Amino acid sequence: MEMKSVTRSLRILEAVAQHQPVTVGELTKLFGLPKSTVQRTLVTLAEAGWLRANRKDTTRWEIGARVLAVRPAALQGSSLLAAAHEPMVRLRDTVNETIHLTVPDALQCMVVVDRVDCDHAVRTFHTIGDTSPLHATATGQAVLAHLPKADIDELVDRGLERFSDSTPTDPAQLRAELDRVRAEGYSVNVNQYRPDVCAVAAAVLNEDGTPLAAVAVSMPASRYDPDRLPEWGRLVADTAAEIAARRTGG
Repeated sequence: MEMKSVTRSLRILEAVAQHQPVTVGELTKLFGLPKSTVQRTLVTLAEAGWLRANRKDTTRWEIGARVLAVRPAALQGSSLLAAAHEPMVRLRDTVNETIHLTVPDALQCMVVVDRVDCDHAVRTFHTIGDTSPLHATATGQAVLAHLPKADIDELVDRGLERFSDSTPTDPAQLRAELDRVRAEGYSVNVNQYRPDVCAVAAAVLNEDGTPLAAVAVSMPASRYDPDRLPEWGRLVADTAAEIAARRTGG
């Protein structure tokens, strides 16, 4: 009975991926199951991070970015990961720090989808599928800076959780930082989320300016040098631009 339930959940997950955004009613007709059964399965999958309600129409369901942790190249478009790998390796070789590629799961979180490690014995480490908040990370702020004002307002209205003394929890402070990110092309995290972890990031933009992902140089605070910030910022911005161009064949 339990295996039957697992199989049903996987079939519903696959159906959502194929038809998203999809309603409970549409899935009920597709599978011939009771509406309550489909709804319960969707909620369970959402609680586990596999699905999410569509932000514009919460009666519709879609795949959550956490699914990328299972097989990144099969989801979100393999073009993104294929386009990102070589530029990430070159960036790692240039700065000898860990490079992360993350994608936004709506306004819920950023999800790590690829990583290129440096050769330092002490280095930062995020496993594929790790999540982090948008307002307290360099990758998140890089994405936020390119989102519509309404999305930023929505995030702020939910409340900005404090993770350290450096976390930007004041809305005015966060908005000012996002203005700087837009002007300078890169974001900075100095111990804002995890203790002793710093990062510099830039957004990978779609043709219409929508942020698809963010690429980051991540390092322990002991190796963070503010004097090198302009250099790191230029390097991540150039890498993000190259990933975007390679993804579209430019």
